[in-house]
Amino acid sequence: MSAAAAAPLALVTGATGYIGGRLVPELLDAGYRVRAMARHPDRLEGRDWRTRVEVVAADATNPEDLARALAGVDVAYYLIHALGTGAAFGRRDRATARRFAVAAREAGVRRIVYLGGLHPGEESLSPHLESRREVGEILLASGVPTTVLQAAVIIGSGSASFEMMRYLTERLPAMVAPRWIGNRIQPIAVRDVLRYLVGSAAMPPQVSRAFDIGGPDVLTYRQMMQRYAAVAGLPPRVIRAVPVLTPRLASLWVGLVTPVPSGIARPLVGSLVHEVVAKEHDIAAHVPDPPEGLVGFDRAVELALAKIREFDVRTSWRSASTEGAPSDPLPEDPAWAGGSLEVDERAGAVAADPQALWSVIEGIGGAHGWYSWRLGWVARGVMDRVFGGPGLRRGRRDPHHLAVGDALDWWRVEKIEPGRLLRLRAEMRLPGLAWLELGVESDDGATVFRQRAIYHPRGLLGQLYWWAVYPFHGIVFGGMQRNIARAAEAEAAAGAPGPTAPAPGGDRSHGSGAAGKSRGEIS
Repeated sequence: MSAAAAAPLALVTGATGYIGGRLVPELLDAGYRVRAMARHPDRLEGRDWRTRVEVVAADATNPEDLARALAGVDVAYYLIHALGTGAAFGRRDRATARRFAVAAREAGVRRIVYLGGLHPGEESLSPHLESRREVGEILLASGVPTTVLQAAVIIGSGSASFEMMRYLTERLPAMVAPRWIGNRIQPIAVRDVLRYLVGSAAMPPQVSRAFDIGGPDVLTYRQMMQRYAAVAGLPPRVIRAVPVLTPRLASLWVGLVTPVPSGIARPLVGSLVHEVVAKEHDIAAHVPDPPEGLVGFDRAVELALAKIREFDVRTSWRSASTEGAPSDPLPEDPAWAGGSLEVDERAGAVAADPQALWSVIEGIGGAHGWYSWRLGWVARGVMDRVFGGPGLRRGRRDPHHLAVGDALDWWRVEKIEPGRLLRLRAEMRLPGLAWLELGVESDDGATVFRQRAIYHPRGLLGQLYWWAVYPFHGIVFGGMQRNIARAAEAEAAAGAPGPTAPAPGGDRSHGSGAAGKSRGEIS
């Protein structure tokens, strides 16, 4: 048997998520074989570790899928939670954890490792922290030796908690905040979280318990924002605490000010009503602290901001689909589901080479905008946010390159054929399903830009919506067709790839990250 075949096999659930996507390469570097589990494995295409792992398509709510995913596994990482999926996320979390616990025991898994939430002792917990606590207890009762790592705020580029703090601090030089902004928190750098996760796999079988994990600093949320401002080179923030700002109101405010939607912000904000400070550091007996010590808050912020500036954010909270967002692929049958697809299709020649046109198409959205009627896009984005959708503030992971599964404002990349086709699936709130296709073709030496807006209405309301917005198609889609062509022609004339400036309709969301970069410091 080869050394590689003899290496322990680790299953990483939630491999398309923020922590899962970063844990996979760390496990590979530590000598583990890795099986990555995802409901949508196509979203793993383009990851620099994709060819080094086994990928399994599985739904954690399906016992047959779990049995197949867990077969032969030595250590299983449970990184699944229903945060952002609505008020019933706690019930879904419990049911999924029970199925996973049973499947892991039946598969003979040697250890389960779960990343949960740091919480106080006996007091009544927020729904988010209560769900994390319950899931940990379910896994500990599975009969499989289990490590539960309990962390508070994770500081790292792309973390939902970090992005929420970052945007609040950067966009609001003065703010009112709930009185519990003075509660103490023990944040932890994402690199230390990953080190604990990897190290937990080798714990002896007699160890089955929860461990508190945290960084070296204990701070209030107010202090975290002030220290973030100092690291980022911003003036001190003016923060006034008021007693009347409930978690729900605060989460709605966060949803308007930051890219984090209220469905995710609400449980995160609700957790801040508790003081979350580690009560022990027993983890060091099994995963020793590094010689240089744990990463402090200021250093973690520095590392995260460096990754954002370098467009090297490998995973992000944006990877998670918005609550209620459709996942149906574009049907090939026009009479799909007994209905019809409404299509707005446009095509035209472009006086530019295909590469110049493709660079503009792949750079669409985020800071580069949507190349048409800015006011219309902004208004629709605000409306979407009001009704719980992502709006335009999710931006994009990388300013120039896209991969399947990437969030792109209120769209999600469903299919990409480099140089030929970009297909986006809408995750905005609307009575139906929608896609946008942007394609490049060559016809007798000429470059042709093809654009299709596709809509599958849901019932009468869906039909009414289509005809209500139809008069604006010429402005939105016609303007997009013309302006993308002009941008490509300008790029071809300048001889420089990629958009050089935000186009008309551009939202100023900050995209970050880069696909295919070599791995460096984790932040």
